[in-house]
Amino acid sequence: MVFIHDTEMSLRAAAALVNTLPGTDSDHIDRLASQADFTTYLKEYAYTGTLHRDDAELEAVRGNRQRLRELWHVARDGAVPLVNAMLRDGHALPQLVIHDGFDWHIHATESDAPLSTRMLVEAAMAFVDVIRSNQWDRVRTCDADDCEAVYIDFSKNGSKRYCDTGNCGNRMNVMAYRRRKAEESA
Repeated sequence: MVFIHDTEMSLRAAAALVNTLPGTDSDHIDRLASQADFTTYLKEYAYTGTLHRDDAELEAVRGNRQRLRELWHVARDGAVPLVNAMLRDGHALPQLVIHDGFDWHIHATESDAPLSTRMLVEAAMAFVDVIRSNQWDRVRTCDADDCEAVYIDFSKNGSKRYCDTGNCGNRMNVMAYRRRKAEESA
């Protein structure tokens, strides 16, 4: 295990949120355009605390996407001011909590803070762990030619090259195989 459970879950949720942006895959579809999309996201990445599930909350969450995406476009040292700004803007005050069958973990905002604030601060806290453990090389963008999706490499040896959003690894392997076969027959 590279990161503790709550850090890994927050990093996965942040990457998934970024990957709802149009243009991260070949379809160029906004995957967080409706309340139905929002519900689907929240089923996969549950957040405790107050949830309004209204249009204002959806728009605020959508507003986090580009800000989080910036983390995938900077080096480790460049991420520090971005993460610190997220923590400052969320008025983060980390505290240990235990609830809902989860062991001790950190919450850095009040449970009634806006969901978008809680999401941004949880992501920032997770990225603090990535920075502190000097694992920034695991913050990646998909290597597929036609994909801009982001991910965190949780593999033991840090060798993951493709995202999980569009079957990219399989597609690239098939393309490479076909290229080799074409070269062999030429």
